[in-house]
Amino acid sequence: MKKLIAVTSCPTGIAHTYMAAEALVEAARKADVSIKVETRGSIGVENELTAGDIAEAHAVILATDTQVPAERFAGKPVVRASVGEAIKDAGRLIEQALQEKGSAPKMDFVQQVQEEKSRRRAEVPGFYKHLMTGVSYMIPIVVAGGITIALSFVFGIYAFKQPGTLAAQLMTIGGSAAFGLMVPVLAGFIAFSIADRPGLAPGLIGGMLASLTGAGFLGGIIAGFLAGYVAKALNDRIQLPATLRGLKPVLIIPLLSTLIVGLLMVYVIGVPVKDIMDGLKNWLVGMNKGSSIVLGLILGAMMAFDMGGPVNKTAYTFAVGLLGSNVFGPMAAVMAAGMTPPLGLALATALAPKKFDVAEKEAGKAAAVLGISFITEGAIPFAAADPFRVIPSIMVGSAITGALSMAFGATLRAPHGGIFVMAIPNAVGHLGLYALAIAVGTVITASLISFLKPGIR
Repeated sequence: MKKLIAVTSCPTGIAHTYMAAEALVEAARKADVSIKVETRGSIGVENELTAGDIAEAHAVILATDTQVPAERFAGKPVVRASVGEAIKDAGRLIEQALQEKGSAPKMDFVQQVQEEKSRRRAEVPGFYKHLMTGVSYMIPIVVAGGITIALSFVFGIYAFKQPGTLAAQLMTIGGSAAFGLMVPVLAGFIAFSIADRPGLAPGLIGGMLASLTGAGFLGGIIAGFLAGYVAKALNDRIQLPATLRGLKPVLIIPLLSTLIVGLLMVYVIGVPVKDIMDGLKNWLVGMNKGSSIVLGLILGAMMAFDMGGPVNKTAYTFAVGLLGSNVFGPMAAVMAAGMTPPLGLALATALAPKKFDVAEKEAGKAAAVLGISFITEGAIPFAAADPFRVIPSIMVGSAITGALSMAFGATLRAPHGGIFVMAIPNAVGHLGLYALAIAVGTVITASLISFLKPGIR
């Protein structure tokens, strides 16, 4: 028996989402076809499709009037329709899906990297998954804000202090607006990951209160988890008649959870967490040279250890969080160390061509592009093929790069961009020494891999 999967979602997420799902299930029953339907309504995702469900499916039906993530269905034939079509003519959609033929095109190097990232995300535990959901939504805002701030320094490091100038406006866009949203968005989407839509409002508000109370990045994380679990608990425990069901996600849960989270942030959590953040900032600012080098070593090794996995993202999240406190050294070390693994592997394919096959040499060219763009995941295919030689080599190279970056006193005001952000005047402190740190780590990585990797037989 062919198996089908489907997703239904309407703009309000109250009625048509579930009517479309019921129509598809009924049509599949009449056609003697197995189907699993994921609904994305106002109370969140229900009957969620697993990786196993997707792998076993013959085709996918997307009966949606809203944007839903479709990347997970890559390689599967997809039938797209509105929820209205699913309600009125579900049988036709079932028949069309059964007639579709799947395709699984060969993946290029970049697609392999994306596939591995998706697989890792599916395997991470709940706590980390929720945190990284918040971080993933926060990063574009921080990147846009950070690079906008860096652009303001083109006119001089203190040019933004002159009211009304372009530099001042760029600082307002990047510093006040974008960075002002950083913590609320982080908290909001941590809560969204836990409780879906009902968690978004208390998460965003809790994150804003974390900013206002000075609890910062750490306070935002706490607010996000608190909002998510409070909203989820209320959603699970509050039972209403069908006629009042629509009030839960838009009124009852947001209001109650916002009051609970808001009062806890103001009266219980905010001040102690602010003291912790202030202490961390003072410690980082007051570090002696030896301590900063050790920190750079640790952050660098973490960036290379799993190349975009939990350890890597922990180091990156730590550095991004410090940007809001005007501590820029760890961010520089993290980006330099994250660029080193793919750059080192690309260089290794050039230094020792007889130790790599044709496909690996081509992959090395792609890895070089990913490396200069600060996409550490470019090293994943090489590490997957030979982990016991590649991973120790890239960890050594990245650790040395991170240590050198901290030792040189390099700073970075933009949280992403790779070599491209380095072209912005004053965005990187001690630019020449910073580039040297990346070059040294790249050469060490390439040398170790070239030495350890056996020749092709």
